[in-house]
Amino acid sequence: MPWLLLGLAGALEVVWAIALKASGGLDLRTPATYLFLGAAALSFWLLAAALRDLPVGTAYAVWTGIGAVGAAIAGLVLYGDPATAPRFMAIGLIVAGVVWLAAVSHA
Repeated sequence: MPWLLLGLAGALEVVWAIALKASGGLDLRTPATYLFLGAAALSFWLLAAALRDLPVGTAYAVWTGIGAVGAAIAGLVLYGDPATAPRFMAIGLIVAGVVWLAAVSHA
């Protein structure tokens, strides 16, 4: 169960990162600002719940890794960020590191 909570927290990190970009600098007249606030709060709450059972270093690295990879892919798809080989290699290294860390952590 803590891994599921952590995965959901990471997915919400992607949501809040994209909402932050769309918020126009957290403009209170922009609905994306409120999506950011809600997704960020829920993401942190789920991370905190997962931390009850998972090591902090592992949980935080997995959470940020999911967010970083998801945001990078969302940037490619939604904002036309450069789709270069070095960028994909870097994303692959993040994925490999997160998977490796999760595999060697016991919880």
